[in-house]
Parts: sequence; structure tokens; C-alpha cells
Amino acid sequence: MEGHHHGGDQPVACAIVTVSDTRTVDTDTSGARIRELLSAAGHRVAAYDILPDEPSIVRPRLTELIAESVDAVIVNGGTGLAPRDTTYEAVVGLLDKRLDGFGELFRSLSYDEIGAAAMLSRAVAGVAARTVIVSLPGSTKAVELAMQKLLLPVLSHMRQLVRG
Repeated sequence: MEGHHHGGDQPVACAIVTVSDTRTVDTDTSGARIRELLSAAGHRVAAYDILPDEPSIVRPRLTELIAESVDAVIVNGGTGLAPRDTTYEAVVGLLDKRLDGFGELFRSLSYDEIGAAAMLSRAVAGVAARTVIVSLPGSTKAVELAMQKLLLPVLSHMRQLVRG
């Protein structure tokens, strides 16, 4: 089954959305790291936004990106338990299909690095209108872990499966 997940290495058109009340283009190390990793893997960054942690702003922008036919939207930030962490609520309501294994694997890998605090992450992934949506914590280390271990190895295949 090793070859199964390599179903094509076609470039994927991605949007990056950083959800933060404090980050700017200059201080968004996680968004920059996602961009670097996507580019190094041969994927294309079609859009990049920094939005405040407000579902009334995040959700419409995600809906626009889906309508613009990007293949994948990678969101970072706002996945914790603090009152302002509302990205999960904005994302999960859009999903037609959830990939529960993504969050489970991410938290398992995180546990190896940060211990019990890993369970505080509400990282989630799924499909909305034939677009892959992934919501990651805002930490640059968490972004690197999720991108390198989980998302990049299967991103082209995910796009192929949802787009047909």
C-alpha cells in the first residue's frame, strides 16, 4: 500500500490564511513557513491573508477562497481553547467531509513533542465543496510538524481524490 498515497505529484493551488489578532506580514512566521514549505514541494500559493480571529470575517473569506477554486486552504491560528480561539468553529461548519484522522494524527505527533498539552489543539481537516481545508495551530513548530509529517506527503493525492 506504500504507493497508494502517492497518487500524483501535481502542483496544488493553495491559499494560506493566518488567523491572528496580532500578527502582521512581517511577524507571521507560521504563514511564511507554510509558504516556504509549499513552494519547496512544488505547490503554488494563490492567496495569502491575515485575518482577525472573528468567525464573521474568517468564514466568508474561506467561502470566497473555495469559490475561487483553489485546491486547498491552509489556515493557521485560533485552534486553542482561549475565548478568542474561534477558527475551529469557523472552519468545521463549512466542511462537507471531516478527516478525523488528521486531527488525531496531529495530536499524537504533537504529544511526542509537547506532552499532554497536545490535546488542547483543535486542529481539523476536511473537504468543503471539493476543496481541501486544513486548520492548524498558529505555532511555527506545529505548522512545520503538520506540513512535513501529514499534509505535504499526501496533498497532491488529496486534491486528486476530491477534484476527481
